[in-house]
Amino acid sequence: MVRALAVSDEVSAGLPAGGARRWGVDLVIGAGDLPFDYLAEISDSVDRPGVLVPGNHDPDISGYSQRSGLWLRAGMPASWPGPAGFTDADGRVVDVAGLRFAGLGGCVRYRPGPNQWTQAQQARRARRLVRAARRRTRADGRPVDVLLTHAPPRHCGDRADPPHHGFECLHDVVAALRPRLLVHGHIHPHGEAVPDRMIGNTRVVNVVGRRVLEL
Repeated sequence: MVRALAVSDEVSAGLPAGGARRWGVDLVIGAGDLPFDYLAEISDSVDRPGVLVPGNHDPDISGYSQRSGLWLRAGMPASWPGPAGFTDADGRVVDVAGLRFAGLGGCVRYRPGPNQWTQAQQARRARRLVRAARRRTRADGRPVDVLLTHAPPRHCGDRADPPHHGFECLHDVVAALRPRLLVHGHIHPHGEAVPDRMIGNTRVVNVVGRRVLEL
């Protein structure tokens, strides 16, 4: 079993100062829109790796890759602007702490800026992600465990206002990859109870703030 601390959108006082250690987690999951130094401090506090996708309020961290511990951009050595200790899963399939993640960051485009996509743009990204995941599964027999997103699927925990619409294509990704969990942020509960939802056999979990997950 892997125990993960999933965080998104809202800073929780005390977590970076050591409060996260009490849960004995194996992994930190970032679903977007949190300060990168906050994420790095949590990872340092629990001494465990992290995996993330960016939210619509995060800077652009696309185009970076890591080889033999060295960060590259456009084939040249570069300093990754993301949080230390984290792997970027946006548009990628990555293995972290024994789990396989497929990631799609960002939200529905509502203003200029990075990490925002029209429904058609995210659908194209989703198709590329599904192809990459299927290639990895054919190569080693391992399926995707977690679909990590910033925005939720449309009509599955999203809101009526356009900036908080979910992505329609996520339903197709779930149908194709059948992950055990879809973890997302972006939708602030504002004091309301946030129940888990199901798409087929995939549990959809809103982790705004913080949540401990067991897989």
